[in-house]
Amino acid sequence: MKTISRKTALLILLSVLLSGCMKNVLDENPPNILSGSGILKNYNGFEAVLNGLYNLARYARWQPEKIENALNGVDNMCSNYRRSDIFWNWTTSNNPSDQDLLETWQWLYEMINTANTIIFYSERDIDWSGGNDTPENNKLRILAEARAIRAWAYRRLAYSWGDVPLTLQLEQSIKTDWERTPVSEVRSQIIKDLRWAQQYIPTEASLQGRMTKGACQTLLAEMYLTVNKPDSALYWCDQVINNNAYRLTTERYGVNISDPLGSPFGDMFKEGNQNREQGNLEVLWVFQFELFNSIDGQGNRMSRATTGNYNKITVTGSDGKLYTPLQYTIERGGRGKTYFSPTKWCIESYDLKNDDRAQNYIFRTSFRLQTQEENNTGYTGTGSLPGDKIPPGYEIGDTIWCKWDEDITASHKSLPDWPYSRKGEGTSTSDVQADYSWNDQIYMRLADTYLLKAEAQFRLGQPGQAAGTINIIRQRSNASPVTGADISLDFILDERSRELLLEEERRMTLLRTGKWFERTQLYNKFGGERIARRDTLFPVPQDVIDANLTRPFPQNPGW
Repeated sequence: MKTISRKTALLILLSVLLSGCMKNVLDENPPNILSGSGILKNYNGFEAVLNGLYNLARYARWQPEKIENALNGVDNMCSNYRRSDIFWNWTTSNNPSDQDLLETWQWLYEMINTANTIIFYSERDIDWSGGNDTPENNKLRILAEARAIRAWAYRRLAYSWGDVPLTLQLEQSIKTDWERTPVSEVRSQIIKDLRWAQQYIPTEASLQGRMTKGACQTLLAEMYLTVNKPDSALYWCDQVINNNAYRLTTERYGVNISDPLGSPFGDMFKEGNQNREQGNLEVLWVFQFELFNSIDGQGNRMSRATTGNYNKITVTGSDGKLYTPLQYTIERGGRGKTYFSPTKWCIESYDLKNDDRAQNYIFRTSFRLQTQEENNTGYTGTGSLPGDKIPPGYEIGDTIWCKWDEDITASHKSLPDWPYSRKGEGTSTSDVQADYSWNDQIYMRLADTYLLKAEAQFRLGQPGQAAGTINIIRQRSNASPVTGADISLDFILDERSRELLLEEERRMTLLRTGKWFERTQLYNKFGGERIARRDTLFPVPQDVIDANLTRPFPQNPGW
């Protein structure tokens, strides 16, 4: 047992700095790094390690446990597939031996130690010349991005586990006497890192896939709300909103612009439209994925986790028999597994008739029966894809509707005809049954900043101003305007769900506002009815506790 625990401690404390896979550095092929001293000697070396740090960050949309720990088991998302994970059972499934929690903890500390590696070696005699800036500015910017990612990792650790070990130095040997730092101190350091970093992170990301100044300042505003300083949160929101580089998308653009069923909101999430370089000036941070000679072979798991099992939808033909007519296609997002889906409350919180955020272009509520030619649109693989199987009594062009008349509950093994957000959908153009998607993933955008601003205004006793800020978001999607009398913390959380579904880390938002237990129990009927107060914080992984050989490491209450 102790041998395994020492290995776990090593995984937590010693970083393996992975080579990056972002689009504009695919041809650089930076080496894997086991020792910072081997590469952190000049500007190019620091860029390679920083690229590795961002590669770790995008695991948030790469690996299923990182996705579900942030997005599932909340008010607007519940399990729709019976698996051996926390979020459909909670109770005994949520425990210190859960492997997904351990891997998430290790991942976050791997990023922290990688950032600390950059900071530690930056104080040596380094040749910072290179790129398009001065040596001094190169150093400041690289340090700023490292500190911002460190803050981002601690943000999730503190929301997920409360008091966690805080280390700001490079750990070069196994440490067995960690202490849990009070969460207030952790958050104070997060704010300190973000305030310093926002000075030097550029308005436009230093490379595609990296954080912008607007993302850093938005994270700072969120953290000030977390520590109940809405006036500071409002200030930092305005720094982003008043920056002319960042603008809400209010007009159709880019790929699929001619689709009459599209919308400015929906356009942002179509492959080829997600990035600032592609015309999306609303985004602040986008995770990059690229299928390029299999160099990024794993891709992301968002589509597999959230796209529905539409190929299993059954309809009754005119002969009274059941048929499964829908085939996998590129346009439908390939093969989904619908591990988790919007709750019934989430779906019905929209004005389904008028709100662009709930229309089929971006929120799947129906399918159209298609010919083989239509199903092959965008397909580049060998052979051809089959057309939909047309049941007796149906014709090409007929609509197959999703259903959400009853809540998803634990009595359902899976509901393939349940609606789903299309923000995460995608597949390989040559393999519609691929396990992964290579669509870029929007992580932060300006709408989040507006909604944080509205929350700050509400907390400052300005519900009218908060309504005005929210109406800027709602007007873009043809949702009806609201007044100050409508505004409450719950309404703001409702609006965040409508606008940021599958983008914001919903569990973090609900924990930040003290609403996770209440709202999950109220709206999530597949797991929410079984949660307990102890589940508000995750249990510390048992391997972490066992690895702390020379000092007791207390567990969270309830385990």
